[in-house]
Amino acid sequence: MPIHLNHTIVHATDKKRSAQFLAGLLGLDVQPQLGPFLPVTLANDVILDFADAGERPIVAEHYAFLVSEEEFDVVFGRIKEAGLTYYPDPTLSRPGEINHNDGGRGAYWADPDGHVLEILTRPYGSGSRTGTPE
Repeated sequence: MPIHLNHTIVHATDKKRSAQFLAGLLGLDVQPQLGPFLPVTLANDVILDFADAGERPIVAEHYAFLVSEEEFDVVFGRIKEAGLTYYPDPTLSRPGEINHNDGGRGAYWADPDGHVLEILTRPYGSGSRTGTPE
């Protein structure tokens, strides 16, 4: 059997707020709570299980979502509509720009707990890396 990522835990100061934040931007649903987790399921059946961190400090992680060109437009529109600052790179160094890596488009932004989220239209290494930020 091939190996697939099934789920990962996303620690949050408020799991409901964080799950709704991501689901709303990506046009997904927050599933009913399962144990201590609030799941958000992606189209490839990978589940992001949002969990309250409690007293533990949040360690910022990175979550990247491969989307179509059309989905990029929709999600990116929601990011701008929400007034979120977006960047062309994971270091969040040039606000208000996107990238064109591999001949596609990509954007990064932070969630309420500092996790760095990304949408991209081309997988890394699938094309030209000489794209310029927009």
